[in-house]
Amino acid sequence: MKRIAILTGGGDAPGLNAVIRAVVKTACQEYACEVLGVKDGFDGFITPGGVFPLTLQDVRGILPRGGTILGAANRGNPFARKVLRDGQEVVEDTSVQVIANLRALELDALIVVGGDGTLHIAQELAELNVPVVGVPKTIDNDIGGTEVTFGFDTAVNTATEAIDKLHTTAESHHRVMVLELMGRDAGFITLHAGLAGGADIILIPEIPFRYETLYQKVEDRKQRGSPFSIVAVAEGAHPAGESVVVARAGDSVYVPRLGGIGQAVAEHIAAACRVETRVTVLGHLQRGGSPTPFDRVLATRLGAAAVRLADAGGFGRMVAINGGRITDLPLSEALAVPRRVDPHGDTVRTARGLGICLGD
Repeated sequence: MKRIAILTGGGDAPGLNAVIRAVVKTACQEYACEVLGVKDGFDGFITPGGVFPLTLQDVRGILPRGGTILGAANRGNPFARKVLRDGQEVVEDTSVQVIANLRALELDALIVVGGDGTLHIAQELAELNVPVVGVPKTIDNDIGGTEVTFGFDTAVNTATEAIDKLHTTAESHHRVMVLELMGRDAGFITLHAGLAGGADIILIPEIPFRYETLYQKVEDRKQRGSPFSIVAVAEGAHPAGESVVVARAGDSVYVPRLGGIGQAVAEHIAAACRVETRVTVLGHLQRGGSPTPFDRVLATRLGAAAVRLADAGGFGRMVAINGGRITDLPLSEALAVPRRVDPHGDTVRTARGLGICLGD
């Protein structure tokens, strides 16, 4: 290899800078290969100054930093990009321009670091003979083909710390504290943080809940001398037979923005159980901050593996971790079935065995 490029797309996640650092250091030191950075996802290929050299000096000191020095864009799909034309918002296919500019750079490989949406774009580009290698990234931990994604561990740590702090104020004021967490259609963050933080009720998208079950749990705790409860609810959780709650509707380009289920749960419990409730929406705090040591190591291993895979010509594939070992598989296979919490799996069974209410 003589020249490769790297971009980070979609929402940010702790550990992105660790991947960038690993790619640059491995490419430069092991392969004597030039590395280009692409700003703001795929948008960098069509914006002035959007592609620039990345050197060893550029990645010094970024290992513990959250975010991404390259920037990210979760609305930068070159196959369906919203732009303003004569004051009107229109959707354009800019993929031809992106691919032309990409090929003009004479890249031996493009390393794409992203979640489900970004990696689907990478797969489409791979089908058009772009030499793409994928690196899975998401705090939601919902990408198939890999047992865990970097960013997840840091998000769980942040959410667990929030639950720990809510415990003391909930107990002091005899309140029901509802914490709404991210994850979209996957409940991994909420389930793991709920277990780690000792939540009394955990609501996840994979297990539709009934409000009556929540009321019973709160009342049972009151009868046993615990007039407070902690409810961890995933943003994609929903009552049985009802749709998810959204803060903003989706359209032909953007998916709906989830949000509001925490407030709904709190209002129902307050009315039915006649207790004070408070809602905390942790939001983007879960995406920010310094990555945990686990995420730093995982991101570094995946970044280095992506360079090795590119050198081996493994295009249209994604690096992953399974059984503690770094592996790789076709992007199409990894994206075929998204990861979800197994309602009958060990983690859910453990929660039930501890007396945690799952709402069903």
